[in-house]
Amino acid sequence: MKKYNIALTIAGTDPSGGAGVQADLKTFSACGCYGTSAITALVDQNTTGVKSILPISVQFVADQIRSVIEDTGVDAIKIGMLHSAELVEKVQETLIGYPIRNIVLDPVMVATSGDTLLKQSAIKTLKEQLIPCVRIITPNIPEAEILLGKKIKEQEDLLIYAKEIAEELTVSVLLKAGHLEDDNLIDVLYNYETEETIKLPSKRIYTPNTHGTGCTLSSAITAFLARGYTLNDAVINGKEYITEALVAGSKYKIGAGHGPVHHFYKFWK
Repeated sequence: MKKYNIALTIAGTDPSGGAGVQADLKTFSACGCYGTSAITALVDQNTTGVKSILPISVQFVADQIRSVIEDTGVDAIKIGMLHSAELVEKVQETLIGYPIRNIVLDPVMVATSGDTLLKQSAIKTLKEQLIPCVRIITPNIPEAEILLGKKIKEQEDLLIYAKEIAEELTVSVLLKAGHLEDDNLIDVLYNYETEETIKLPSKRIYTPNTHGTGCTLSSAITAFLARGYTLNDAVINGKEYITEALVAGSKYKIGAGHGPVHHFYKFWK
C-alpha cells in the first residue's frame, strides 16, 4: 500500500478561507501532502480584519494533536496562532513526547490587517519554551522586531538579524522582507544547522491580496519537509510556491479588504 506524506497544522481558523487552518490545509494539498489539523482557536475574521477570537481549551488542543499523531502519524508540523502562554506551554509539552524533527513555527503575532493575535504574556513563553523545540521559524519584520526588541529598517539588516535571532534562540530562521518598501526584496534564511546564510530575492508583487501569505509560506515549507526535502530546499521551494500563488491571486477580487493568494494556481485558473 502507498503511504501519504502527512503534515499537521496547529493553528486558528479563518472562515473566509485565506489564512489559518483553512489556508494551511489548502497549501498542504497543493504541495503534495495529506493535511491534518488541530484547532487552537475559532477566529471571527474576514478579508477586512479580525473581529473576535474564541480560544479552544488547551487540553482539547493537546487531545487533537495526540489523536492525529498516534493514529495517522505525522511527517512534519506547522504551528501557527497559539494566542496564550498557557497554550504555548501545552503545545510544547505535548509535542516533546514525540520524535518529530520537522516542526515549522510561524510566530503569528500580528495579522495582515494589523490586528494583534498573540497576547504579550505569551511572547516570553514562546521564545523560552517552544522555539527551542522547533526546526525553523518564519517571522516577518514586525514579528522579528518583537523577538529582537529592536527595529529593522533596511534590507541589509535582515542578514544581520536573521543570524542574531537564530543564535539567540538556537533555531533556523527565515526572515521575510515583505514589510520593507523596496521594489526588490530579499528574504533571508539562516540555517542554524549548517551555519549557512541564503538570500531569496524576488520582485515586489503589487496586490492587495496578501491575506494569509505567512500561513501559506510556512505551510508550504512544512509540506516540502514532510516530503523529505532538505531544510534549504524546502524553504526555496516554499518561497517559489508563495510567489507564484501571489502572482496568480493578484488577478482575482475577493472581499472588501486583503484578499487571499491563489493556493491552487497549478491546478485551475
